[in-house]
Amino acid sequence: MITLAVDCMGGDHGPRVTLAACRQFLGNHPDARLLLVGLADSLHDFSHDRATIVPATEVVTMDDPVEVALRRKKDSSMRVAIQQVKDGTAAAAVSAGNTGALMAIARYLLKTLDGIDRPAIATQLPNNEGRATTVLDLGANVDCSAEHLLQFAVMGSALVSALRDGGEPTVGLLNIGEEIIKGSEVIKKAGELLRSAAEAGDLNFYGNVEGNDIFKGTVDIVVCDGFVGNVALKASEGVAAMVIGGLKNEFSRNIFTKAAAIIAYPVLKALMTRMDYRRYNGAALLGLRGLVFKSHGSADAMAFEQALNRAYDAARNNLLDRVRTRIAHAAPLLAPADAQPRPAAATTH
Repeated sequence: MITLAVDCMGGDHGPRVTLAACRQFLGNHPDARLLLVGLADSLHDFSHDRATIVPATEVVTMDDPVEVALRRKKDSSMRVAIQQVKDGTAAAAVSAGNTGALMAIARYLLKTLDGIDRPAIATQLPNNEGRATTVLDLGANVDCSAEHLLQFAVMGSALVSALRDGGEPTVGLLNIGEEIIKGSEVIKKAGELLRSAAEAGDLNFYGNVEGNDIFKGTVDIVVCDGFVGNVALKASEGVAAMVIGGLKNEFSRNIFTKAAAIIAYPVLKALMTRMDYRRYNGAALLGLRGLVFKSHGSADAMAFEQALNRAYDAARNNLLDRVRTRIAHAAPLLAPADAQPRPAAATTH
């Protein structure tokens, strides 16, 4: 049995969405158990033989500063859910709550893996190949060094290889052009490190890629800093919503467009399904000593169930062990270039 801890209070909708998603998830996964974490009064109506309610007395709101969530709300549903992972009671935790608070609490409780300075947020975006491109970081780290980008690439490769069958995933470095001479000094240095990692057998590095390559499906993984990644994520969600909404409006205008919609319905349905960002919900917080997945705060039941599915798949495929193995192999390259050996401890006479 694979056990997931669910922060049922997080997100814009709370238990109304999370509990519906949990019920559907349990129906589709007979080998899964859920620990439902939240205010007892909000969860007492939920009953399932593979679900256990774990009470918490506080809730981290979407507007709570990180300091409040981390230092003052020590019995929040978010923190209690992550504590289940730390204690070994659950294989992964899932929350739709405040992203900054989730990252801070997860990092505080679980700590980072050896060789990793900063955790990263990774998720999938649909591409023209009918698959998805994994992009990281998506907002956890605004300012990144070249070494951080290499760490993201190693962790992203572990994530993709754990969740799919096939060869070694390809990695692209997001830049303003494909040429190695382009980009900032950090990007150029990151490119050098990624090429060295490829030569050492730690990565399957494709080279520099541009923003449109994310949606072309040119590579399996795109690495960037959190500022750029978050902009790309929000822009893609906005475009998808605009296209789907535009199609619906256009084909409801008059009898002729309605007739065209009937004829084109199978194609339109397939397109809208592919572009539905809910199908790709569930971002992994990589680099921690435990599995934590972040759902979109506005997720509906379908989208939140997808986040549960991603956490389940990661636990079932031993993602954490795969990340550890890759990091250990790439350790000589992952260390910051300016790191100095620690001085020997002073002796007392």
